[in-house]
Amino acid sequence: MSTPLKGRTAIVTGAGRGLGRAEALELARLGADVVVNDFGQPGRDGSGEADATPAEQVAREIRAAGGNATAHTGDVANHQQAAELVQLAIDTYGQLDILVNNAGILRDRMIFSMTEDEWDSVIHVHLKGHYNTTHFAARHWRDRAKETGAPVYGRIVNTSSEAFLAGSAGQPNYAAAKGAIVGLTTSTALALAKYGVTANVICPRARTRMTEDVFAGFAQPADGLDPLAPEHVAPLVGYLAGPAASHVNGQLLVVHGGMVAIVERPQVRAKFDTEKDAFTYDELDALLTPHYNERPRNETFAAAEVLGLKHG
Repeated sequence: MSTPLKGRTAIVTGAGRGLGRAEALELARLGADVVVNDFGQPGRDGSGEADATPAEQVAREIRAAGGNATAHTGDVANHQQAAELVQLAIDTYGQLDILVNNAGILRDRMIFSMTEDEWDSVIHVHLKGHYNTTHFAARHWRDRAKETGAPVYGRIVNTSSEAFLAGSAGQPNYAAAKGAIVGLTTSTALALAKYGVTANVICPRARTRMTEDVFAGFAQPADGLDPLAPEHVAPLVGYLAGPAASHVNGQLLVVHGGMVAIVERPQVRAKFDTEKDAFTYDELDALLTPHYNERPRNETFAAAEVLGLKHG
């Protein structure tokens, strides 16, 4: 069995269940020592008491299979606890090489019904949680590169969503956070490239506690691997964390059910110049209205359907 991550140390956040668990197991299978982070709250909305059990169970599962794993049960949305998570990896295994950000919650509501707390809490866990761990990992890698005078091995894999790509009417907080994570990733990729670090972002689709409503109508097959199983996503995370992906940086990839799609950055579709010193309302009306009238009204969703993307 190939072990390209042998001797590497990885952190996976939100790894007590679902996607994070599958990703932690895959990185361990590829040879990495894994710090399994999960705050352990039972509610997918972040409700309930924190519980160390999910993270510890996954860590035990990795060790039972012959790997090395340590559990961390802190909240990555807390700046100090995120610092402690990164330091735990360094203290336990000597250094950090791979960071997979996966932790998140859902508090779905239409924009006209959403409360301030529902907005703030989702942005806090997803976006600040990604920022916190990335911040401390980036400092570790920069310091190591300065000490050695050479690039280091560093990999960041962040988690966005098709809710950002195709829209999701009942998830304005989640879609906004996931879109912001893409921006965080591309900025990080540019900032850390000179240190030997890559940062990429995935939009996974999988049947987990977070998506039980989205995929409620899709029955699991009687035989074979569920097309929505998290195990379809984990190999891409392993690849992006590995040495073969050293030149893959600042990329957005959609992954599910045996499919990987590389998403291009936004491109200019059309360009219009004013014939005067500045545009007037009437001139814009004459230029833009015919352009949009000639295009499908739901062009964003039409483009998404090419990839088989759904909301959520």
